[in-house]
Amino acid sequence: MKKLLLSEIASAVGGTANGEAEISGICIDSRLCEEGLLYIAIHGENFDGHNFTASALENGATAAMIHHDVDCEGLFIRVDDTREAFLRLANWFRSTFDIPVVGLTGSVGKTTTKEMTWAVLSEKYNTIKTEGNLNNDIGLPRTLMRFEEDTQAAVIEMGMSNKGEISVLSKTAEPTIAIISNIGVSHMESLGSRENICAAKLEILDGLREGCPILLNGDDPYLASAKIEGHPVIYYGINDKFCDFRATDVRQDDDTTSFVINYGEGKTQNVTIPTIGIHNVYNAVAAFATGLQLGVTPEQAAEGLKKYQPSGMRQRVKIVNSIRFIEDCYNASPDSQQAALRMLSTVQAKRKIAVLGDMLELGAISEEAHKNAGLLAARNRIDFLMTYGELSQATAERALECGVPVVKSFLDKNELADTLVSFLQEGDAVLFKASRGMALEDVINNIYDRIK
Repeated sequence: MKKLLLSEIASAVGGTANGEAEISGICIDSRLCEEGLLYIAIHGENFDGHNFTASALENGATAAMIHHDVDCEGLFIRVDDTREAFLRLANWFRSTFDIPVVGLTGSVGKTTTKEMTWAVLSEKYNTIKTEGNLNNDIGLPRTLMRFEEDTQAAVIEMGMSNKGEISVLSKTAEPTIAIISNIGVSHMESLGSRENICAAKLEILDGLREGCPILLNGDDPYLASAKIEGHPVIYYGINDKFCDFRATDVRQDDDTTSFVINYGEGKTQNVTIPTIGIHNVYNAVAAFATGLQLGVTPEQAAEGLKKYQPSGMRQRVKIVNSIRFIEDCYNASPDSQQAALRMLSTVQAKRKIAVLGDMLELGAISEEAHKNAGLLAARNRIDFLMTYGELSQATAERALECGVPVVKSFLDKNELADTLVSFLQEGDAVLFKASRGMALEDVINNIYDRIK
């Protein structure tokens, strides 16, 4: 973060400061505070950062932002609400930079699209991106406050669980270009229908600067039919031949996917990405199209996509003892699970094994979604299905009914790991897929420790 005066920050958030100092960064964790940082005492549902203000100052924080009295002395900015003030500060700080800012959201694939877009833009610009899952009203302002004097572009991911949340994030980030990857059934429990989910995702328009473009997946029926006013719409896809950017000639090898992007008046660009799955082709086309809107050449965009690396546990491939493990348990929804099973079906392997855990936050569609996963396992010719969790017992039952050769269901991670280790053979491909709350990485690490 470029350095600011305490008085500048107070003015930006409508607060009052009891002194002056130079601030070089923001911190919301008192344990990580050090000299030059402003500690923001966030008040959440289950905690109050004000209780740690004294600790933050003792650890070296130069000042603290608070909205009620604290039992310590120091430099303070007093505001009405620290959470709201953090958003106001981030918006003001972002407005001091005249740079392209990509805002993106979607039900599935937004993080991968973010990583690919960052890889593309980094071929031309010094670009920052949302790190990890910092895509909410606390994480997004933290990302914006990382802008430095030499920052030339940014890629900002926006997550949500309820209506109104994307609107707040978009108004804070004020993107100059937006992407919506697709409309799935994530958060059906809180939003009730895909129409409502689509409306919530389209809130990204609320902060998109006037006249700036939005990229929409033209193969998604909800986005293809969305009415957009005041912004140019750029469609990307694979199936719809009328998309402005369209992938054709998709060819998959063991660890890479190659295709041709068609755009403009007969223009084409060959692209290879170091990952597999048709869903990743969509993500790559979105990133390519975004890059070209922001002055990246087609050749630079292709080179950036070639350098893409999966983040976290998102289809990260690891080969141990000639067994291909696909770690895809950062999150799960019916759409992403379907994409993962389809991807596994295309892998060259002796046997194809899927380990599926519960998909959370699906509300009324949960039972049917888990049953459908069993059907999809059969349709994608999975040889061995293991499930973990109470909800996924329905997946196992339907998979057996639909003809998956071997199906086992578990409620204990150690039993699951024991069974899988005894079953594995060289040449197998194993997919792990579950919602983040199921912590399926415990099983993955257990297995790695035992087969190395």
